[in-house]
Amino acid sequence: MVYYPLQTLLGVGITDILVITAPEHAGDYLKYLGTGKEFGARFTFVIQEEPKGLAQALGMAEHFADGQSIAMILGDNIFEDDYSKPIRAFNKGAMIFVKKVPDPERFGVVELDKKKNVLSIQEKPKKPKSHFAQTGLYVYDNTVFARIKKQKPSARGELEITDLNNSYLSDGLLTAAVVNGEWIDAGTFDSLLRASNFVAKKVKS
Repeated sequence: MVYYPLQTLLGVGITDILVITAPEHAGDYLKYLGTGKEFGARFTFVIQEEPKGLAQALGMAEHFADGQSIAMILGDNIFEDDYSKPIRAFNKGAMIFVKKVPDPERFGVVELDKKKNVLSIQEKPKKPKSHFAQTGLYVYDNTVFARIKKQKPSARGELEITDLNNSYLSDGLLTAAVVNGEWIDAGTFDSLLRASNFVAKKVKS
């Protein structure tokens, strides 16, 4: 699975990559990915000791980012599109990638106006305001780490990525790019099967 999100990053020219992993998977990632040399990249590994949320994991990349903007992609996400243009054009604030889905209540739901400006983001709402889901690809400027440090844990004890994105939204600094091609969040058995079929189709073609 991890090769696909890595390919998304490599495809836009990002070659200095920090892999954040749980302790029980660290050995496997190091074994399969190595230093990144064979990919024309450089991989650095860090362990997230406890699952305290995506924003908490991102906060671990502060020294790695070294004052620069940073992109984050989730390891179970598969994207078909090439995002070189929006990512290379990114300047400040935060940028999220959204996709229209039939089951938005499973995701962070992004409400957009007619010009695709972000109006709101709600985490797994029972009554979604739109069918646009927040995918697992994000780009942030160098203020992101200061924002994370100000965050408070959610009811489930995590630093939520939606709360982080909402902090940018409240400052008028959040933009959204619409994903037109295939996007698969392979976090369930059904979506993993869909991902397998998608990859198999790609290989055959």
